[in-house]
Amino acid sequence: MNLYKHERESLTSVNINEHEVRRRACCLANKIGKFVKKNLMLILTFAGIVLGFSIGFAVRTAQPSKDTLIWIGMPGELFLRTLKLLILPLIVCSVISGSAALDPKSNGKISAISFLFIVITNVLAGVFGVALCIIFKPGDGVLMSKDTKETAFVETQDIFIDLLRNLFPDNMIKATFSQSQTENKQGTNVLGLITVCTLVGIASSRLKDRVKVFIQFFQAGADIILQILRWILWTTPVGVASLIAVSMAGITDISTVFAQLGMFVLTVTTGIAIHQLVFLPLVLFILTRRNPYLYLITLVKPWMIGLATTSTAVAIPEMLNACEEKNKIDKRVSRFVIPFCVTLNADGSALFISAAAVFLATITGMSLSAADYIIICMLTGFATLALPSIPSSSIVTLVMVLTSLNIPAGQISLLFAVEWYLDRLRTTSNVVSHTFCTAVTYHFCKNDLNALDSIPCDDMELVIDNPDIQHDVSERTTGNL
Repeated sequence: MNLYKHERESLTSVNINEHEVRRRACCLANKIGKFVKKNLMLILTFAGIVLGFSIGFAVRTAQPSKDTLIWIGMPGELFLRTLKLLILPLIVCSVISGSAALDPKSNGKISAISFLFIVITNVLAGVFGVALCIIFKPGDGVLMSKDTKETAFVETQDIFIDLLRNLFPDNMIKATFSQSQTENKQGTNVLGLITVCTLVGIASSRLKDRVKVFIQFFQAGADIILQILRWILWTTPVGVASLIAVSMAGITDISTVFAQLGMFVLTVTTGIAIHQLVFLPLVLFILTRRNPYLYLITLVKPWMIGLATTSTAVAIPEMLNACEEKNKIDKRVSRFVIPFCVTLNADGSALFISAAAVFLATITGMSLSAADYIIICMLTGFATLALPSIPSSSIVTLVMVLTSLNIPAGQISLLFAVEWYLDRLRTTSNVVSHTFCTAVTYHFCKNDLNALDSIPCDDMELVIDNPDIQHDVSERTTGNL
């Protein structure tokens, strides 16, 4: 009897253990499934990178003909062509709809200060990226393409004259395919388009209900273009595999190429570290006279979220908590400026884009003039204001910058090999910049807000917080800005 009871207890114990094993296995399978689903694009892109290198090295040993290389690179070429196709409508729709949402009457000084901070930091980040490439010289000694550009001598005054002419085009249609450089040259005048579209958007915001349908048209247009871009980006693994394969097949000195790619990663990493730990803290100290590093310590959690998710929108709740609870910033400022910055501010991306443009120009054998450097800085500074809310959106904007300067975009595939790392660095820089912008804006608006608090509620007519902005940004943002 005791033996039977003991055997029954043993069987029961075995069944319980088997049930526990199955339960844990199901939990593990669910976790793996969720991870794969969440990171499917990253996994497929990584697979495309590995496949591209494998095909490239295999084909390289066979000494392929020019026709063979053309067909290997055809999917990648079509991928880049579709990205270029959407650049013009993306700029027009995004800039008009974005600037139309800026209402100076409802948010006045807060909007003006935060927008000024965003533009200045974006442009300066672009300048810093170019300067670092000039110092570190990533790409020197590598020639991956025979495409070259003759650089004519241009006087200093001509550089600024051309810059002003491009900022204020005399023909909006002509600006879509031509820009000024002492005389007209082929290529989209992105600076001019951004200027014109910004003016149209600001004028639309002043007319309000009279042009409501007009604004909705461009908002819908931006949403449509972004949806098409999301579809196209699902072909990234195939395009990247093709571009990397044809690049590797044509390289004569592979070790030098990888060494210079590593130098580019080091350049961008150094730049973003200096931007986060030196430049932005210096700006905060000069403008507010507060200890920037004590402020930085409070940003550890949103910084880590940005690093893990590559999305500044996901970090919005923690950024708000850091500003309001840990740094005692008025909610009326933080709850407008943080979502506003998530939409427009991307100085980490600006630094990467400007550095990448110089790097790609170098490895394709192009000699950039002083005018080209200035245009890169201006383009990245203003183009990041219209950065599309999609994963790896900086790559899309980089294609636009390269197209504007007639720099071959074929070697952009090399950057996908390190995009998973640089994308995270850019996001952390953007998170820090968003919160610093909030602190600076609050410093200059604090007295005005205190004065408003002393006014009786019956006499006060002010709209500062827009709760729909955060929801709208969270809905639109699916990747890094």
